[in-house]
Amino acid sequence: MHLIRKFAERVKSDADEAGQTTAEYALVILGSAAIATLLLTWASKSGGITKLFDMVVGRLIPG
Repeated sequence: MHLIRKFAERVKSDADEAGQTTAEYALVILGSAAIATLLLTWASKSGGITKLFDMVVGRLIPG
């Protein structure tokens, strides 16, 4: 009986940790999305995306 109780506690502990890991991944994804949004907003306001696009196309199609 003692062995079954230890096994049940271990399974419950693993399930709790799995939920915590999922929450950590969600926070990392939200943080990454926020940083990407700020970067894209800054780049579009400064004209950086247009300059980058023009440079890439200019190298691919000279003239």
